[in-house]
Amino acid sequence: MDSGGFPVTVKRSEVVAAVLPRQEHWLPMSNLDLLLPPLDFGIFFCYKKMSGGNKEDGDLISAESMAAVLKKALSQALVSFCPLAGEIVQNCHGEPEILCNQRGVDFSYAYADVELKDVDLYRPDLSVHGKLVPVKMHGVLSVQVTELKCGGLFVGCTFDHRAADAHSANMFLTAWAEIARAKPITLLPSFRRSIFNPRRPPQPHESLEKIYAPLLSMPPPPSADDTDQLTSRIYCIKSNEIDRLQSQSSYNGARRSKIESFSAFLWKAIAAAAAGDRSKVVKLGIVVDGRARLSGEAASLERYFGNVLSIPYVESSVGELKSASLNEVADVVHEFVAANSTAEHFLALIDWVELRRPNPAVVKVYCRDENNEAAVVVSSGQRFPVRELDFGWGGPEFGSYHFPWGGETGYVMPMPSASGNGDWIVYMHLMKKQLDFVEARAPHVFRPFSFEIVQG
Repeated sequence: MDSGGFPVTVKRSEVVAAVLPRQEHWLPMSNLDLLLPPLDFGIFFCYKKMSGGNKEDGDLISAESMAAVLKKALSQALVSFCPLAGEIVQNCHGEPEILCNQRGVDFSYAYADVELKDVDLYRPDLSVHGKLVPVKMHGVLSVQVTELKCGGLFVGCTFDHRAADAHSANMFLTAWAEIARAKPITLLPSFRRSIFNPRRPPQPHESLEKIYAPLLSMPPPPSADDTDQLTSRIYCIKSNEIDRLQSQSSYNGARRSKIESFSAFLWKAIAAAAAGDRSKVVKLGIVVDGRARLSGEAASLERYFGNVLSIPYVESSVGELKSASLNEVADVVHEFVAANSTAEHFLALIDWVELRRPNPAVVKVYCRDENNEAAVVVSSGQRFPVRELDFGWGGPEFGSYHFPWGGETGYVMPMPSASGNGDWIVYMHLMKKQLDFVEARAPHVFRPFSFEIVQG
């Protein structure tokens, strides 16, 4: 069936506020938050029709009852995660800040005339975007809970990236599920922005000029190729294929990580998809979470809610990537990530932003010029707590991020499968011709997602 064509009917929409009132206050953005443009990202997870864990008679829990549990737990979670119930507004300097005014979260309950097994998660642009994952219209977070024809449930959340990175979103989702099960919150969030105050005097590094640039200094992008466009697809990569890529990327005792090995393989594959000028450049950006790096400089940042990210990138010509071996490319990936994964890198980045405020900045990997063949950013979602998202009726059958950002730079996020067997679920937002190429070139690696593959 054409699973992108199923109807979705919104039964009711409301605004869910925190169950306990809090005094209105302002929460400033840190210098690392200010590196993010107005940009939303989605997360979704789905459940089959489940029986209640505490019900001796085995009665099935209705989707309406599940939605009620989610709504009640959300109102309780917003007490601790109050910025998610606020709004992002501009201050007198033109910079964004979070107004914690208890506006609440837009919450919709809908019905989709499709069974879970027939939702085409391989093509989320058709089946998920704006249908099962809401387009956020107001506030910082929007939630849609959708009952499926089979009695299952689909939960879609859209976050404002300026307020939260993936670690922060994961922390909130885990707490939300814990509250629904009447458990204490394992990680209470911290919003202490002073952790990221700049040094006096600021000590930026010249190397950051290669990664970031003031937004106003960037040249206009070249005219887009109307014959192709960024497209989202979701793949399953089997654990044995991940292990094989890691083995091929490691040599002489130098063991590369799985994410480094996968990124090197993808970088080479995108270069191989290029036709024509071998001197054109392919950029690879890697999202680095600074929490572990900065924890020695401050208290543990595991509880910190906000953005603690940097996106260093490296570039190489199509010809060089085509001729290099996988382990040679993996060495390049490892070296540039290691060089930009230190506490000093993040402290210098905080200082770099401070010297340019209030002017916004941009990561250069997002910016295309005439010599670019392609650019892609890889973000590891290996800490996505998909198996912990049990709201009282068991864990989800499937979960994924959904990040169809604009522009011409691709985005790829590998995540653990809900099966817990070491397989990866990989969200890929690339040019259609690149997706078609890597799928045809490595069908044993990039398997279009289906529940049959996961369960097989």
